[in-house]
Amino acid sequence: MTDQASMKHPIELTSGDFTAAEEPFGLFAGWLSEAQASEPNDPNAMALATVDADGLPDVRMVLMKGFDAAGFVFYSHLASQKGRELAGNPRAALLFHWKSLRRQVRIRGSVTPVSDAEADAYFATRPKQAQIGAWASKQSQPLESRFAFEQAIAKVAARHVLGEVPRPPGWSGWRLTPLRIEFWHDRPFRLHDRVEFRRDNPDMAWTKTRMYP
Repeated sequence: MTDQASMKHPIELTSGDFTAAEEPFGLFAGWLSEAQASEPNDPNAMALATVDADGLPDVRMVLMKGFDAAGFVFYSHLASQKGRELAGNPRAALLFHWKSLRRQVRIRGSVTPVSDAEADAYFATRPKQAQIGAWASKQSQPLESRFAFEQAIAKVAARHVLGEVPRPPGWSGWRLTPLRIEFWHDRPFRLHDRVEFRRDNPDMAWTKTRMYP
């Protein structure tokens, strides 16, 4: 999780008591901006939780590659475990944990595929080696040896010595449109601050509730 891409930010809200915020996206942008200044690695890293066909939860770390009022975007192989689980149950949860700031943000909502144009635009920003790796990897499938993977990478690289590497047809992204966003901030003696923003569908206004820690 090393390649970075620019992320669209709404207006940031960084100063004062965060519990006074009236909507979540500006507050999230402010917290992310502070995390980008204080986290040593990947401030846009987030845990992505999905559910398989048997109802068993599954979680892994991914990189958020964009966000705005429409939702939070990430990319991967459609045939990966996460891709198959999202196809079967297009709902998920995200968790950002910024240890340097003693903060976390929990997000839950529905997931939809990004457009081909969005996926193409992001894929074009990736380093060429990462683009080649996306072609060579059969993500989440059994791998007989590291050498076999390196051979697959070499074959793809030989086909794309010159020119741009197109996006693989089985590689794209998703957007999680949030219905719940909770902001958590560490306080002494475990008397933490928690604020949840909630809505029943994306067309509704947010309601805000302060939560017991």
